[in-house]
Amino acid sequence: MTAPNGRSADTARNDTVAAVVRQWQTVHPGLDTGPMEIIGRVNRCAALLQQAEDAPLRRAGLSRPEFDLLGALRRTGHELTPGDLARETFSSGAAVTKRLKQLTERGLVERRGDTRDRRVAHVRLTDAGRELVDGILPEQLAYETAVLSVLGPEARDELATRLGELLARLEGSLGVLRA
Repeated sequence: MTAPNGRSADTARNDTVAAVVRQWQTVHPGLDTGPMEIIGRVNRCAALLQQAEDAPLRRAGLSRPEFDLLGALRRTGHELTPGDLARETFSSGAAVTKRLKQLTERGLVERRGDTRDRRVAHVRLTDAGRELVDGILPEQLAYETAVLSVLGPEARDELATRLGELLARLEGSLGVLRA
């Protein structure tokens, strides 16, 4: 069976994006809304996940961007410069500087100057920062597992594969460097 937009009826949805698509199809019946159906859903899912997953972080007194900085330091396992952290977290240099100041004041990271170039700083986790990240991470992963439990293992694998393909293409076309 085919839906009005030419897609199979089993792909017709009753989510927020589907309502937006139906509105656009009313205004522009010949418009191909296929890209909107994917990008819109990815963006909407990301926004909803971001709101919900911040709960464990808020309890720990962290914002998502602060946790991303701490996580980058923890997962790389070595000191990073603020520039490295900006690249790792897709943040501006100014935003990283502001977050590092707050995290330093809280005793979660330490900065040390470069012995050869005083303009360069090296940032590392303190023991308290490492403990905080290691304590939050299992809770975060448990939350993500619960969210994804609505999909079966095959659907999760397929979604991860397809999103990985899209991300690799976007990173390549936008010139994003990967470590």
